[in-house]
Amino acid sequence: MKLLIVVVNYNATDLTVECLASLADEMATMPWAHVGLCDNGSVKEEADRLEHTVSQRGWNEWISVTRLDPNLGFCGGNNAVIRPAMVGDDPPDYVMLLNNDTIVRPGAVRVLIDFMDQRPDVGIAGSRLEDPDGTPQVSAFGFAGVASEFDRGLKLGPVSRLLRPWMVRQPVPEETCRTDWIPGASMTIRDKVIHDVGVLDDGFYTYFDDIDYCLNAARRGWPTWYVPGSRIIHLVGATTGMTKVKKQIVHRPRRVPRYWFEARHRFFLKNYGPVKTMLADLAFMSGFVPGRLRRLLTGQGHIDPPHMLIDFFCQSVFVRGFRVRSVTNPALACDDA
Repeated sequence: MKLLIVVVNYNATDLTVECLASLADEMATMPWAHVGLCDNGSVKEEADRLEHTVSQRGWNEWISVTRLDPNLGFCGGNNAVIRPAMVGDDPPDYVMLLNNDTIVRPGAVRVLIDFMDQRPDVGIAGSRLEDPDGTPQVSAFGFAGVASEFDRGLKLGPVSRLLRPWMVRQPVPEETCRTDWIPGASMTIRDKVIHDVGVLDDGFYTYFDDIDYCLNAARRGWPTWYVPGSRIIHLVGATTGMTKVKKQIVHRPRRVPRYWFEARHRFFLKNYGPVKTMLADLAFMSGFVPGRLRRLLTGQGHIDPPHMLIDFFCQSVFVRGFRVRSVTNPALACDDA
C-alpha cells in the first residue's frame, strides 16, 4: 500500500460522512490508497450509523472500519489504525492523519504524495488549511518556547511583533517551505519516520501531539514542510467544541478542558525539561495578568476563556510538579473537575 489515510470519529457522524464524501472521487483515482476509519468510542447508535453509511454508499471498497470503546483520544484513535497497518502484510509508504472536521479539496491528497515522492529527505508534510470561503488558516507553526508563552498570555500587538521570530503563530506562507510543525488535521508522515520516531504519543490523549511529533522527527533528522498546493477546508473546533461558531458570529470561548492543560504540561516537560517548563509557565502567567487587566479595561475581556488563569496555575509545574505525566482520559476519569 502506498498511502493509508486515517480518519477518527467520535460522535460526529455527519461531519465524518461529509469528510469521507469529499475523499470519494479522489480515492477512485488512487487505487494505491486506503482509508482506515476509526470510530473512537462513539455511542452505539452513532457508530452503527457511520458503519451503515459506509456500507450503503459502497465506500467499504476503500474504507476499513475499526471500532474502539472507550474513546482513546486523537492519539489512541489514530494509533489503533496505524500500529496494525505498519506490521501488516502490506504496510503503507505514507500515513496521512486527516481530521474528520475537514473537507478535502480536489487533488489535495495527490499533491502531498507527489511532493513526498519528489523529496525523500522530507519526513512530514502538511496542507494549507482554510475556511470554507478559502480564507487561509495558520497551518505552519514555530515551536513553542518561553517567549511564545509570554506573548500568548499578554496578547499585545507591539510585543508580538517584537517577538515574532519566536512565536508559534507565524504569517501564512504563500509558497512551499520548511516549517517547525504542522497541525495533525492534515499531516502526511513517511514510513521511515514512523519507524524512527514511533507512532503518536498515547500519553497526550489529544492536543500537543502534532507539535511533539514534528519536534521529535526533526531531532532525528526528518524535517516538516508546508505544502499550500494541497488545500483542505478545516472546520476549526467543530469536533472538540473548543470554539463555537454560529452564523459567522464567534461566541464567548468555552472553558479550556483539563486535558488541554495536562497535554501542554506533558509536552514542555517531556521535550524541554523542568527548568524551561518552569520558565514557560512563569512567562505565560507574567504576561496573562497585565494582559487580562488591559483587556478588561478596554472591554476585550470576553476573548479569554473562563477561569483561564486559575486553571493554568493548577496545571502548572508549581502545583503538579516536574514528573512527566500522561494526560487523564476523560472517558475513564471518575472526576473530570
